[in-house]
Formats: sequence, structure tokens, C-alpha cells
Amino acid sequence: MQHDLVIGWDIGGAHVKAARVEHGRVLDVAQWPCPLWQGLGELDTVLAQVAARWPDLACAGHAVTMTGEMVDLFEHREAGVVALAQRLAGHLGERVAFYAGPQENGFWCALDGVAAHWARIASANWQATAQVVARRLSNAVLIDIGSTTTDLIPVRGNRIVAHGADDAGRLRTGELVYQGVVRTPLCALTQRIGFRGATWNVMNEYFATTADIYRLTGELESAHDQHPAADGCGKDAEATRRRLARMIGHDARDATEAEWNAFAHQWRDLQLAHLATNLTRVLAACAPSRDAVVVVAAGCGAFLGEAVAASCGYEAVRFATLIETRAEVADWAQVCAPAAAVALLLAQANERAQRADAALA
Repeated sequence: MQHDLVIGWDIGGAHVKAARVEHGRVLDVAQWPCPLWQGLGELDTVLAQVAARWPDLACAGHAVTMTGEMVDLFEHREAGVVALAQRLAGHLGERVAFYAGPQENGFWCALDGVAAHWARIASANWQATAQVVARRLSNAVLIDIGSTTTDLIPVRGNRIVAHGADDAGRLRTGELVYQGVVRTPLCALTQRIGFRGATWNVMNEYFATTADIYRLTGELESAHDQHPAADGCGKDAEATRRRLARMIGHDARDATEAEWNAFAHQWRDLQLAHLATNLTRVLAACAPSRDAVVVVAAGCGAFLGEAVAASCGYEAVRFATLIETRAEVADWAQVCAPAAAVALLLAQANERAQRADAALA
């Protein structure tokens, strides 16, 4: 067993993210598409791909966080947490620890404790990332924008001060916004939008997603655009313009490329404004601080997080700059922040336990 090797896992409903940490340093990170709503077999397939990338998985400790319990494959979240935990333990063995919220180095459950603590394990990935941020910065707000959701997590005095304890609570407070930069249907962003000097009703159909916006603005990296387009067709500029045009009953040939690019930027501005409104709401609910607030941008939508910060007048840094990582994988550590965070937290917990054992020896 390599006691200094930890693999961090973030098991989502649409992706699996994993980070490899050795001696407290992130050495490798990857993400695989995993449409979990189609069945647990999707997870099995991804785990086989991870094992091919890292053949020494059996030698590692494993730190797991998840949001995949929310998919409609499961009757309720408790069933989802238990089923995912059992599946992972079956593949990874006994050295699997499930993250159940922040303590000094996280609160960890073995498989036999998952059923009792499922509510703490469910969708706790944001807490792991924020816990790492809180160790580095006294006053900050984490903006983690992924393919599907946005987390807005305030930190004060090196403590997480989020008012929502779970997804339901965070949806109420604005700390969770169900919008991302890849999978969100465009009809979720607005009911009316401007085009060619007029305002149009938006078609409430799954014709296009936010990935179409950010392909045309040039901000979404192709490596992070892993799910099929709304119509199952191409992701080139022509196919993307065709999907955007459908949102207001047009064809791509009805306007120029420049006009459709400007149209994409209008959608971007709408999403940015909505996220900025929620950021303002979240920070207003926190106790005021004399110290400046730093925005920590994470996720494949970190570019949008930085834009939200700028629109609200805040300095922004990227999550990857707060942790020790190989330069070659810093961008992926940014995208897969919760996976990197749980790996680092478990590695620190293991190190602390080893020191305590040595002191008693």
C-alpha cells in the first residue's frame, strides 16, 4: 500500500472527476462524461477507464464526494448515496473514505457508516472545495461554475459561512444556482431576448444549451465540452449558430455570422447578470468584514466566474493557484476542484493520523 497516494473522486450526475495526489501535491487530474441517469453501468465503464489510466488504484487511499445521488435513477437521495457508495467500494476496495462535511481535515465515513450519515455525504462536494479555500484565504467567496451548476460559497475569518446546509437550502439562499456553462438549456436563462433591434419570445424547447453560447464567444475549451449537443449534431460554428437561431424561430441563414456571435454574447450577458445578482445576495447575507473579499474562481466556467467578480468589483484568483499542483495539470485541477480538494483533505488527515500513531509508539 502507498499510504501517501490518495485518489480524490467527485461522482456527479453527468461527469466523474478524479485527482491523483502524492505527498500533498496534485500530480494528475481527469474528467470523464458519465450520464448516471442511464444506469450504474455508466459508472462501471468510467471506473474501468480510470483503472486503465492509473493501474495502481488498489494501492491508493480513496476520498469520495458526490452529487450523483440527485439523478432520477434513484427513488430518493438516501438510496442514491448508499448505492453509489456500495458501487465504488466494490470497485476500489476497503480504503475508501466518504467525505461528510468539514472538520479539521474533513469528517470521513467508511462504507459501514454511509447509511447513518447519508445526509451529510449527499452533495457535499462544495464544502470540500470551500474548506480548502478557507485554509488559504480569510475572506473570500468561492464561485465554482461547472457544466450544470454554480456554487457561491462565502468564507469569513477562515470559516465557511454558507447559510444553506444542503442543496435545497442553498437554492433558497442563492448559494446554489442551477446554471452552468455546458448543459443548461438556454430557455432557462430568459423568456425574452433582443435580436436585430427587436425583442423576441424565447422558445421553451431543448434546442440549445449554454455550451452553444460559449463556443461562439470562444471561451469554452473543447476538452470541457463532453456531452452531446441538444440536437445530437455537430459542435462546429455552423451547427452551433443553427441551434441558437432556433431559440427565436429563425434559421442560421437569416443573419450573418457576426449577428449570431453578438446574439451569443447577449445570452452570456444574461447569465452573467443572473449570477452576479446571486453573488450580491449571498454576500449581503454574510456579516460585514473590513477586509476585502477575494473571489476564487473554479470549474470549467472559471472564465465566467472571473467576469462575474469583475462585474461586482471584486478581485479574482483561480482555485489552482491556492494548491500545490504540477503546472501541466493546473487547468484540470481547476476544473475538478472538488476531486482535488477531497484528495488533499484526506491526505492531510492521513498524515495527521500517522503523526499521532508515531507519537504513541
